[in-house]
Amino acid sequence: MLLTTTGGASVTVTVANLEAMVAFMTDIAAALEPGDLVTLSGDLGAGKTTFARALIRYLADDDAIEVPSPTFTFVQTYALPRFALVHADLYRLSGASELAELGFDDLPEGAVVLLEWPDRAAGLLPPDRLDIAFKLAPQAGPEARNIRYVGYGAFAPRAERIAQIRTFLDESGVGAAERQRMQGDASTRIFERLALNGQSMVLMNAPRRPDGPAVRDGKPYSAIAHLAEDVTPYVAMARGLRDRNLSAPEILHADLPRGLLIMEDLGENRVVEGEPPAPVAARYEAAVDALISLHRRRLPETLPLAPRLNYRLPRYDIDAFLIEAELLLDWYLPSQDAPPSDDARNTFGALWRDALQPALDAPTTWVLRDYHSPNLLWLADRTDIARVGVLDFQDALIGPAAYDVASLLQDARVDVPENLEVALLSRYVRARLRDDHSFDTAGFTRLYATLAAQRATKVLGIFARLDRRDGKPQYLRHMPRLWDYLQRALAHPDLALLAEWYVANVPPPADPAADRL
Repeated sequence: MLLTTTGGASVTVTVANLEAMVAFMTDIAAALEPGDLVTLSGDLGAGKTTFARALIRYLADDDAIEVPSPTFTFVQTYALPRFALVHADLYRLSGASELAELGFDDLPEGAVVLLEWPDRAAGLLPPDRLDIAFKLAPQAGPEARNIRYVGYGAFAPRAERIAQIRTFLDESGVGAAERQRMQGDASTRIFERLALNGQSMVLMNAPRRPDGPAVRDGKPYSAIAHLAEDVTPYVAMARGLRDRNLSAPEILHADLPRGLLIMEDLGENRVVEGEPPAPVAARYEAAVDALISLHRRRLPETLPLAPRLNYRLPRYDIDAFLIEAELLLDWYLPSQDAPPSDDARNTFGALWRDALQPALDAPTTWVLRDYHSPNLLWLADRTDIARVGVLDFQDALIGPAAYDVASLLQDARVDVPENLEVALLSRYVRARLRDDHSFDTAGFTRLYATLAAQRATKVLGIFARLDRRDGKPQYLRHMPRLWDYLQRALAHPDLALLAEWYVANVPPPADPAADRL
């Protein structure tokens, strides 16, 4: 049962036995993020330590790990794959003044804190936290427990989300599935792998995107750039791609208003291999062929979603192209201690408007927008273009075909050697010429260079923003690669004026190893 309380969101559940307690624990574990505080309260024997032990072993992916009660040591610290976890027990604490002596000021950065007997620290707990209270429920059975959890502050909507996901899983018939958090991407979505009766599925947890601050004409960035606000575009595009023989995940269950999907699990084999990851040429060829298969078709701008319900793809208009490119001005240049002057900013916009006009005039198709190695899987048991599994297309637009080709062949996260890039670009052009002898090879090549430069410009800004705003410096390691791609693209003769502006105003990225990494 979900209730809204003063300052928080409260949920009450009853677990009948240890198995149900473990299922409840996985609900909580899936929601945890670095830096969270979770308090555990209840009488002796109510289940606090049982819950904590199960949670730590689950997060460690090790059922045999020793998890002693911290009653006498006060604090136990665990280095877990997703974050460090500190398990603390304040039962023997005589007063709040002793907290400082326990080393709470020296916790590992981003650690999750699991705190038993939080009443010993009354008045000192932070406002953003999850409180879980356990109580024996003998009327429901000898092992039964009533559990009430309350999310306070920033944790309130997450507590509500925990309850919504549990309801969705139960109503979809997969409530008994084992859940495992998957490695995330740069977005706010969370993915979990569900295992039930030998079948593997994927849960997408994608709450509706809140509008950000207005940045232009009263609109937030997401509206100008035409970013998906909910999962509706994903569901529509998944069906559209599957209807055209591409391997997008099948949607098995959906709650569109709440942004919850259960999808086919396409596995984890990528189109890259090795360490560091490098393109597998045959797989990249198949990925190019998948684009060719799409681009040779006349594709609709409106897709069916449900009976009498359609989804219309937005157009990749000049405002979207420009606001993406301006991320370089707003984030990358300041990160390099080179903020642009007003004159430089105005010239940048004018040059890009001219350069992008051919893209606006070009024949249109579906632009999947993030068609690159993190979102492409290799399905060796399938044939032809179906061997390429396609993910992350919720921001798809109607726009020029060259965009996704550039996204693939100048992959922001892996080095695509220039000779491989040229070979794959030639493969694409030859196929399009076979289909249509009037295909404008020179014009397409110019568009490819233009959109490759626009994308590199955008992603340099995005990675700088992920570092500066979101505290994710790991993306800085990709900056030198993006810089090299940008130089390749700007070498096209038709981009000479843009290239001159970049030489005058854009310094190469600093070495991240010499900075924060």
